[in-house]
Amino acid sequence: MLLTDKYADKINGIITSYDRVIIQGYIPGWSYAEGMTSFLKANNIRIFDFSNFSQPLTEQVRANAQRIADENGIEIEFIRKLRAFRKDDRIQEIIEKTGKTQGLVHIFSAMEQCNTYRPWHDKTTGKTFLKFDQSKCLHYYFYFIDQELGLCYLRVPTWAPFRLQFYMNGHNLLAHKLDKKGITYHMHDNAFLEISDVETAQKLSDRINPEDLHKTLDVFAKRYCPVAETLGLGYTWTVQQIECATDIMFKQACDLEPLYDEIIRTAIHTVKPDNIATFLGQRITYNCKKEVGTNYNQRILGTRIKHHMGDVSIKMYDKFGCVLRIESTCNDIGAFRVKRKVEHRDGSSTEQKAPLKKSIYSLYQLFTIMKAANYRYLGFISSFDDHSGGKGNLTKVTDAVKEKGRSYRGLNFFSEKDLHVLEVISRGEYMTFGMQGKDIRSHLKDISASAMSRIFKRLSLHGIIERVQGTYKYFITAYGKEIIAAGLTVRNLVLIPALA
Repeated sequence: MLLTDKYADKINGIITSYDRVIIQGYIPGWSYAEGMTSFLKANNIRIFDFSNFSQPLTEQVRANAQRIADENGIEIEFIRKLRAFRKDDRIQEIIEKTGKTQGLVHIFSAMEQCNTYRPWHDKTTGKTFLKFDQSKCLHYYFYFIDQELGLCYLRVPTWAPFRLQFYMNGHNLLAHKLDKKGITYHMHDNAFLEISDVETAQKLSDRINPEDLHKTLDVFAKRYCPVAETLGLGYTWTVQQIECATDIMFKQACDLEPLYDEIIRTAIHTVKPDNIATFLGQRITYNCKKEVGTNYNQRILGTRIKHHMGDVSIKMYDKFGCVLRIESTCNDIGAFRVKRKVEHRDGSSTEQKAPLKKSIYSLYQLFTIMKAANYRYLGFISSFDDHSGGKGNLTKVTDAVKEKGRSYRGLNFFSEKDLHVLEVISRGEYMTFGMQGKDIRSHLKDISASAMSRIFKRLSLHGIIERVQGTYKYFITAYGKEIIAAGLTVRNLVLIPALA
């Protein structure tokens, strides 16, 4: 049983939405050195005239920023020490002071790292081309409040290839959709505390329209970085970083606090690398080079636990004392593999599993993947809350059971062998995809096939696992998940400290 079902009378509902979304815009053909080289040659521009070609474009971006600032009565604020400056705090200060609810809020400028190119002549081959280079150039941050997307920013560099960065928050977009439907809600910062029609709100959140977003982003690019339009070019938009949040909205902080303390304390000791991989829809293979781990910290805002695997992570924390948030984050959406059409160099194509495309047109599929990850985590932590169930049943599973006159001993939570079996069967991949005897034997030393059969028989009679009819595959039951979680919790949090 999920927490949301068990505590239905204490919560206002559960809502999943995109949170932080960072999108990158690039001009096709300009985003890599070979492409930019080809563009110059196609337009009869000498490679060593690259700076002469790009300088007027730089001046165009600067002039455009100054024109926008003058039209809005804004002085561009230069940030000298970027790391010590909090742009978001300054923006909130300006919003509170001016009372702005729409339009341009402020413009920052700062010297930041950027990618660019430099001309190069290879004496060996006799070829002249552009090479990738990194340097620092002036960047503009245009902060504005959009009617649909809420508070956003567009980061614009002043050097070619003019790669843009756009930020928005999915909760603001959902709030706009709720307003259009006449659905009332209570929102604080980037979290909903209450929604009058949660079911409809979730349907609205699930409906992602990349086509409309693409059109909107093109408008922003045209307004704040007119370089591409001047040259008759356009931008392609890709997902750079994204967060998907599942919020359980409790009615009162006193309902969440004791429950959250129990869950997070147990998660620290119970969540293993295999579990993390399963939450995130990944698998740990023998040649896996991704770093997998768990971080726990206490902040002013609350306590947070974060599990990570490479560029993907999932975390849990409390917001404002009454929202339990489970949030998956991805810095490279290509980490998710999906079944899609793959084009080959010979012109053929096949349907196979491949990394998810980074285009914003993958947003709907990505939302489905990340939402499922959050719910897998919710299902896992739900087994921790077993004050009356799991822990109370520990005594029951330690007793022997009989079938057809034969006795099968109970589980011994002091036995390393028994605990090892429970830890193995609760590995992430077996929780999700099921298991066979040969799978479990690969983790256990000197266990014969017949001995494995007896172990499965004993676990089945105790109701911890059940067999899929007509197969040799077993799954852990909901009751089994409670028992395992409770047993490992008691062992790690009570028995071991007591014995020590």
